[in-house]
Parts: sequence; C-alpha cells; structure tokens
Amino acid sequence: MIERINNPALTKRERLKALKHHVEQVIAQKGYPPKSGEVNNHIHTVYSFSPYTPAMAALKAWESGLEAAGSVDHDSLGAAEEMLTACEILGIGGCVGFEIRVSFKKGPDGKPGPFADRKINNPDSRGIVYMTVQGIPRQAYGKVQTFLKPIQEARNKRNRAMVDRINEKLSRSGLKSLSFEDDILPLSKAHEGGSITERHLMAAVARRLIAEYDQGPALVGALVARLGIEPPAKLAVLLGDETNPHYLFDLLGLLKTDFLPDVFIQSDESECIPAEEAVAFARSIEGIPAYAYLGDVGDSPTGDKKAEHFEDSYLEELFQELQRLGYRAVTYMPPRNTMEQLLKVQRLCKAYDFMEISGVDINSSRQAFTCPEVLAPEFRHLVDSTWALIAHERLASINIKYSLFHPENPLADLSLSERISAYASLGRRLDRQHPEASARHIIQAKELEAFKYG
Repeated sequence: MIERINNPALTKRERLKALKHHVEQVIAQKGYPPKSGEVNNHIHTVYSFSPYTPAMAALKAWESGLEAAGSVDHDSLGAAEEMLTACEILGIGGCVGFEIRVSFKKGPDGKPGPFADRKINNPDSRGIVYMTVQGIPRQAYGKVQTFLKPIQEARNKRNRAMVDRINEKLSRSGLKSLSFEDDILPLSKAHEGGSITERHLMAAVARRLIAEYDQGPALVGALVARLGIEPPAKLAVLLGDETNPHYLFDLLGLLKTDFLPDVFIQSDESECIPAEEAVAFARSIEGIPAYAYLGDVGDSPTGDKKAEHFEDSYLEELFQELQRLGYRAVTYMPPRNTMEQLLKVQRLCKAYDFMEISGVDINSSRQAFTCPEVLAPEFRHLVDSTWALIAHERLASINIKYSLFHPENPLADLSLSERISAYASLGRRLDRQHPEASARHIIQAKELEAFKYG
C-alpha cells in the first residue's frame, strides 16, 4: 500500500484509495498516531520536485503527529485536490498554495528600481524574488492553471537550453548526454500540470552518474576526476555508502551547488513576471500573496544552499516595497533563522499589517516533517495562522466574500489580528473529514457575524 500511495505513475484516485486502505489497517492495529499540535503548510510534492506524492506527503505529516499540512509546489497547483482529499482521509487540516519567482527589477515609474541589482531571497538571481500564493479557493483552481501555464512554458524553454549546456559539460567529461524528453520529462508530472525545476535537471544528471558508476566509492572518484567536484568530507562518506537510502538526494544537493552554476541560465520576465502582476492576480482570486523571507543563510536545512547574505540589511525598505506592491502576508520558516532575525520579521509584519504564515519547505527524503519550533511561545501564533488559512480556503470556496481579506467579509471592519483569531477558531472547529459540509454550516448559521457581535 505504501508503494501505491507514493507511486506517481498511478492515478490520484488509485493513490487515494491505497491511502484509505492503509490508514484503516494502521488504525485497526495501532490506533491513531498521537498529535503534537504542530503544522506545516509548505510541503513540496512530485508536482514540482519531491520524493512524495501529495497523498504520501499528507501521510508522512499524519504519521509525524502534525495536525495540519499543506502543499506548495513551484509553478504548479497540480497537487491541490489530492492533498486536500488525503488530509480529509487522515483527519487533519489541509491547505494548498503555489510558489513562483517574480521580478522586483522595476520601480513604480517603470525604470530600474532599488532592488534590481540586489540579492533579495533568491540565491541564483538578483532582483528576483520567491513568493507564495496561499489559501486558494477551489473555484480559482482553473484560473491558477491558466495563469501558470505560460510561466511553465517559459521555464521549459530555459530548461531545454540548460540541458544543452549540461550535455556540453557531460560530453567534455566523457559521459553520455541527456535527453529532455527521455531523461527529464519522465521525472516530472508536467503532463498533469506539474512543473520542471532545476532539481529535475540535477536529478537527471545524478541518475546518469549512478547508471555509469553505481552508488559508492567509484562515483565519488568520478565526481573528482571527471567533473572536478570534490564533495565535503561528511558528504563524501554518505556518497561512498552504496546502501545510503537518501543517495539520490544527497548527490542532487551536491550537484545543485557545484554543477548547476556552470550551466545555469538566468530567467527573464516571461518566466519571472513583474511582482505587480503576480500580486494583482493573487488578490483577484482572493488568494493570499506572501513574500517568502529567507534571511542571511548560515547552515542550510536542505543541504543545498550556501552561506550568503540576503535581505536582512535592508529589510525595512523591502517591507515598504511589499506594502506598495499589495502583498498581504510574509511566510517564513522558524527552523531556518535565528531568533533575532525572526523577531525582527515579526515586528515588521505587525507594523505593516501583514499576516504571518509559516511552513518548512520539504523537498528531500532527509527532511523531517515535524516542526517543533512552531510550539515555542514566540511562534505559537503561526499555528493560529495555519488554522485561519484553512478556514479561509474552505469558507471562500463556498462563497468568495468569506475570504479573510474580502471587503464584504462580515468581519472586514475588524483588525487583521482579530480576523485571524476568529478564523483560527473556526478552522479548528471544522469537521476534519468533512470540512466543506462543516464550512457550509458555519456560513448558514452566520457564525462569523456572531464573532463580530459577541
């Protein structure tokens, strides 16, 4: 059943059926796993790059004691329906969103702006920003797919050009070339609305190396002799172990830092559209556009980001720009940053009236699904934000005016913190296996109005 749940070649219906059978068996034998109160709403799936299908991602979250989980894929909303249904089967809260890169290169006058040449939150590019769109109502899914399609097409044009560069490098090293159609497309869910990222390209290179040298010492030697890549000592030990169950992801992480820069091609505005356009689209569907705070990087939780300085030195100036552009939230990852960094972000979010959203971007088999940091006193409000996000999605999917930010929302004249508190309470009260029926009852019973008046 586990293999079927995590088999991207099966249909969503088949994976969900396997999940239901598996959960019934586990409950019959062991009961429900204990819940920790933790949440994570930034889990990548096979619809961008991940070892997990949406059903498997939800199951891993459930097994880890999470009470809510959400999918966020690069340039794709393909995981949404499966993720929400899987969470319902498991009896945990579910939410969905997507992540894109946008351009901050131009100011309000159309000329190069103050962020055009700065590294903001993107290790690969100056003036380019990662952002998420969270809390997407169901009736907007089709619009999101239409919005993302030209972005995916532009990215694949660049991907193909990077494959040409990869092949030049492989050829010089005496290695067999890659085919975009035969070696990279099959690693993706592009035929179902999924995206193809640089991780797919590096995974294809990793597979080529494994096919040529097998896992173990011979491959480590080939990295040095053929590609001029010398793994750090700790990683060399892991790659020298042919039984390492995380081998592909360990090798991929190394290639992302030491191979990709030589073949990387910068994206243009056909792929990384102006931030104004992305934010305007998100607001038009009552999604929540969120800036993804990175902060100066020390140790990388995913093992594929170098220590580097980003937006910390000009953070207040950046928040002013986020407000001008119409962002509604900032998303950040408590395990990634220092307490000093995060308290500054929290202070600025309050000053600029941004919702705070948290989630750890899981895209490697080595990463744990747990996030105990959100239970610390400084971050417990992020759990409330997740439940508010879940209520926002479910209520807005029935009637768009119940979006957390809609001007006709019954709570529109309350402060953002008051609305989040009310929505968090409603989110926790949803029937987790029948959340839409529960949300309909909330609307019919005018429970939001009750928050306003008493």
